[in-house]
Amino acid sequence: MNKRMILRVLGIVMGVEAALLLFPFVVGLIYQESCTVYFAYTSIFCLALYLLSLKVPIKNKTIYAKEGLVIVSLAWVFMSLIGAIPLLLTNATPTYIDAFFEIVSGFTTTGSSVIADVESIARCATFWRCFSHWIGGMGVLVFILSIVKMQGNDHNMHIMRAESPGPMVGKLVPKIRQSASLLYIIYTFLTILLIALLCLAGMPLFDAMCNAFGTAGTGGFAILNQSIGQYNNVVYEVIITIFMFLFGVNFNFYFYILMWDKKALFASEEVKAYVGITLTFIILITLNLWPFYGNILTALRHSSFQVSSIITTTGFSSYDFNLWPQFSKTLLLVLMFIGACAGSTGGGVKVSRWVIMFKKFKNTIKKTLHDRSVNVVTFEGKAVSDEVISQIFVFFMAYISIFFLGLIIVSLDGFDFESTFSAVATCLGNVGPGLGIAGPLGNFASFSNLSKIILSLCMLLGRLEIFPLLITMLPQTYRRNTHL
Repeated sequence: MNKRMILRVLGIVMGVEAALLLFPFVVGLIYQESCTVYFAYTSIFCLALYLLSLKVPIKNKTIYAKEGLVIVSLAWVFMSLIGAIPLLLTNATPTYIDAFFEIVSGFTTTGSSVIADVESIARCATFWRCFSHWIGGMGVLVFILSIVKMQGNDHNMHIMRAESPGPMVGKLVPKIRQSASLLYIIYTFLTILLIALLCLAGMPLFDAMCNAFGTAGTGGFAILNQSIGQYNNVVYEVIITIFMFLFGVNFNFYFYILMWDKKALFASEEVKAYVGITLTFIILITLNLWPFYGNILTALRHSSFQVSSIITTTGFSSYDFNLWPQFSKTLLLVLMFIGACAGSTGGGVKVSRWVIMFKKFKNTIKKTLHDRSVNVVTFEGKAVSDEVISQIFVFFMAYISIFFLGLIIVSLDGFDFESTFSAVATCLGNVGPGLGIAGPLGNFASFSNLSKIILSLCMLLGRLEIFPLLITMLPQTYRRNTHL
C-alpha cells in the first residue's frame, strides 16, 4: 500500500478544509460574533497539518483501488473529526460527541440534528452546518480532483469511483479532472440559480444561501426550528421542491442535456423510474391527505414537498408529517429505502439498483417458467454484467445487515419502535428526519452517546456506500500482498 501517497492526499484534504473554514469565519465577522475566532483557529490547525504533509517524501505517486478506498474513507472521517471542533467551541453543541454527530450529519448530507433550538446558535455556526451539506453533496475528493492537478490522473478514477454514489460510475469526458470540474460547474450553477430565485421571492440572502446549500447537497439542516414550514410561504416551498427534485437527478443527465445527446437522454431508464416513483408517491399521499387538510391543493403542496424531500434524502419539512395518517407516514418510510439517482447528491440505496434488481427478478421468473430461455439484464441500453449484479446483491445484504445491527444497538436506549426504526433508517439512508422523537420537529439529542456514535457510523457508511469504510477498517487491507 502506498501509505505516503495516502498521507499526502489527506494533507491536501486538510488544506482544502482550512480554506473552507474561512467562509463561516467571514460570516462571523460580518455579524460581529466573537466566537467566530474559533473557525480561524481550526483553519490554522488544518493548514498546519497540510504543511506537515508536504514534508512527507513521495517516490511513487500511483493510486490504485485500495488506496482510493482508504483515502476517501479517512478523508471523510478526519474532516468530520476536525470540522466538529468549531461547533463545540462556539457552544452550538454541548459535547464533542454531539458536535461530531452534527458535522457528520452535515458532510454526509443527512440532516439529522442534535440541536433542539437551531435559531439560538451563532450565525457562523449555522452557516458552517449548512455549508457542510454543500461540501459533502458532490464530494470533497471530487472537488479536490476538479481544482488540484494530481499525478497519475488515470488512477484518480479510483478516488472518484469510491466517493461517487451509485453502482456504476464512469467518466463524462476522457480526463478525470475535466469530469470532476464539469460536475462542479453544473452543481455550482444550479446552487447559484436557486439562491437567486429564493432572493427574488423575498427570502433574506443569508437564509437563501443556507437553504440552498441544504437543498443542493440534499442535506436538509434547518435554520429555523420548524424547518421550511416556518416561513409559511408557498413560493419558497415550490422553488425548493423543484430544486430538491433536480438535485436528485443523475448529473450525467445534465451533461447529456448540455451536449444534446438525444440517444443518451431517451435511454436514461433511471431518470424515468425516478420521475415515475416520485409522481406515484405524490399522488398516493395527496389522496390520503385530502381529507386530512380538507383541500386537495394544500394536500398536493405538502405531499409534493415531502415526497421530493424524502426520496432525494434532503430532509426538509413543510409540515410535521408525524401528524399525518399512518398510510402517508408508511409511504415516506418506504421512500427512505429507495433514494435518489446514482451520480446525484442524494443518498439512499439509489433508484438504479432497484431497477436492476427488479429486472433480475423478472428474468429469474421467466427462466423458471422457460428454463431454456436466455435473458440478459439490460440497463439504459447496455447489458449489465453478472459481476455488477453480484455487487448489487452484496450491497443489499450488507445494507440490510448493517441496518439491523444498528437497530439492535440503538434499541438499547429503550425508545418506541417507530422512533428507533426510523432513526436508523434515516441515518443509514442519509435522509435526515425520521418518525416519533426523531421526527421533522424533533431531534436526536435524547439518544445516548453510544447510539449517536453508531448513528454517525451509519451516516458515513450510507454516504460512502458501505464498502470503502468497511475495507478501511479491515486489517488485511494494509498487508503487502493484498490487492483490490
